[in-house]
Amino acid sequence: MHKRRGYATLAALTVVVALICGAIYLGVGAAQGRTTVRTPSAGPAVWVGTWSAAPVEAVEAAAPVQAVQALEAAATGTGTARTTAGHSVRNVVHTSIGGVAARVTLSNLLGRRPLEIAHVSLAVRAGRGPAAVPATLRRVTFQGAEAVTIAAGGQWVSDPVVLEIPYDGDLLVTVHAADGPVTIHPRARQTSYVADGDRTQDVGGDAYTGRIRAWHHLTAVDVLTREARGAVVVVGDSITDGVTSTSDANRRWPDVLADRLAGRGAGHYGVLNQGISGNRLLADGRGPSTLARFDRDVLARSGAKTVIVAIGINDLLHASPYVPAPTADTITAGFAELADRAHARGLRVVGATLLPCGGHHRCTRAVESVRDQVNAMVRAGGIFDAVVDFDRALRDPYAPNRLLPRYDSGDHLHPSDAGYARMAKAVDPARL
Repeated sequence: MHKRRGYATLAALTVVVALICGAIYLGVGAAQGRTTVRTPSAGPAVWVGTWSAAPVEAVEAAAPVQAVQALEAAATGTGTARTTAGHSVRNVVHTSIGGVAARVTLSNLLGRRPLEIAHVSLAVRAGRGPAAVPATLRRVTFQGAEAVTIAAGGQWVSDPVVLEIPYDGDLLVTVHAADGPVTIHPRARQTSYVADGDRTQDVGGDAYTGRIRAWHHLTAVDVLTREARGAVVVVGDSITDGVTSTSDANRRWPDVLADRLAGRGAGHYGVLNQGISGNRLLADGRGPSTLARFDRDVLARSGAKTVIVAIGINDLLHASPYVPAPTADTITAGFAELADRAHARGLRVVGATLLPCGGHHRCTRAVESVRDQVNAMVRAGGIFDAVVDFDRALRDPYAPNRLLPRYDSGDHLHPSDAGYARMAKAVDPARL
């Protein structure tokens, strides 16, 4: 946990923002040159997550460019990273819900020395590139200052930024770090941009000639809203991370779920994707285990109301002499622990069955046997408040241990875009 100073200052600022936001709800979205009238619910404005990404790895900002390229190339299949100290990274993130103000969380959770942030900006994205919608670019401050130093192992939440945040739209969060480690989420399936020097206040995108496939420094964006009921936080592995979905198209299954929930009027939720490719439930691997990161990555999300647990297949696929394959009882005991911890915070928990993996080179008969046992135990109830049966939704009825071909990305483990859409459709909004 990081240390936060100036609580009184931030609380006072939040009250001011909330008062301003009450007027904006019934007024004009002048910053974007259009009138926006919404019918708010009776409750007060609250902070709810609209986007998030779990921190996975860290590199030194002062490291040679080649070192950063190698890290991202290994994780994402691309060698286009150009992130060193003195650059500006324009992160592109997609909102699940809108609001009348925003705040961002910057992370040094995986760093081993302080991170010095010089300037940050927030804007609504214009089109498909790195340019901002004119008049939406805002400076982001931290307890009133433009610069902030984040201690090793810490994170920092910005001051509120008054700006109409679109539903189902793209934001640009641009970070210029003077020095320190870079905490990233690789395999973003989203192009972000890099420029030389401090270009945080550039409305245009001409300076952003570099392209990256990871989110840098940024782990969350919250919005101030009176319309959303809260946030659904999805925790999982590469299937939730959406590693085989079409890049720059927001076709991960949590994205499609967010689109479904946004159509439910005042009853909709923000959707937060806390998937990490290669993540496991029980053992550390790609990132800490889900059990180890659950409090940080899930329970601490702003406005969290419901958790969807979609994890476990990597525990079965990546067994070794050093990490023996877990039993179905061990996996479901892990599920039960997650549910208990979420219930202690007043959250509802939905559990997902494990997808078929037949045809994948690691998917042995032993793996299939345990997977079937886990799914049977999940369906039987008693672990989660509700179940979403991804297995039945995506499996081939003529070969139940395999994905239906149209839902298979080709590796017999990860879904295609059609498969991700089917997963989102399998979630019953009434049970969230």
